[in-house]
Amino acid sequence: MPPELLEEVRHRYELIGGSPLLAITERQAALLEVELGLPVRVAARLWAPEIPEVLAQMKAEGVSRVVSLPLAPQSVSLYHASVKEAAQPLGLEVAEVPAYGLYDELLTAFEATINQAVAASERPSSEVDVVLSAHSLPMRVIRSGDAYETEFREMANAVAARLASKVRSVSIAFQSQGASNEPWLGPDLPATFSSLRTGGSTHVLVAPIGFVAEHVETLYDLDVEAKKLALEAGFASYSRAKALGEAEGFTKALARAARTCL
Repeated sequence: MPPELLEEVRHRYELIGGSPLLAITERQAALLEVELGLPVRVAARLWAPEIPEVLAQMKAEGVSRVVSLPLAPQSVSLYHASVKEAAQPLGLEVAEVPAYGLYDELLTAFEATINQAVAASERPSSEVDVVLSAHSLPMRVIRSGDAYETEFREMANAVAARLASKVRSVSIAFQSQGASNEPWLGPDLPATFSSLRTGGSTHVLVAPIGFVAEHVETLYDLDVEAKKLALEAGFASYSRAKALGEAEGFTKALARAARTCL
């Protein structure tokens, strides 16, 4: 990573006071453990607590079978592969949950958080344009056959159908593109904001349904950067729905996904 990019990333974390992601994930796991009545452990693909370390500890505790439950409703096979790779030398059996982006419990939870944000915006809902956002990916990943875009759009369209009669419009956008000089999945937020303004929009609300917990890509990319872009584009107001976090509906969706393997 170039030093200037590292410094920018550090600056963003400093602005938001550090990432709450791990603490939120641990609370999500605790809620799911109560819901299922089974042990639930947190592991991460790219940072501590790392998957091999967590699985080794589970093996030492006498576990012989684990359920891989990604905290992302789309492209679950990517996460399952990392779990299976780490489990194989330990002799652990791995059961894989299906993609769960269309579970009613999840869609209802998204709808509730967005409705709360619309109400908090203090604007008539008929004047609010909602943008459903998710993390972008390089187009080369999509072209290689990754189901991420298709699965996210299916989920977003299901959420949009629930909101259609309540708000002015619902759009889909992809945010937080990386620094690589290559095509990324879009439309991005600047293009979406521009299109909405051309269509007469004055009040925009971003709902990051592609993320299930607050972290730098919501607390900085949306609350700082996207807000600045929206106001510069001429919107009278900008607001954001919260990530699901510890919402009961999200816990129920995770439990339903896990039970497919129990």
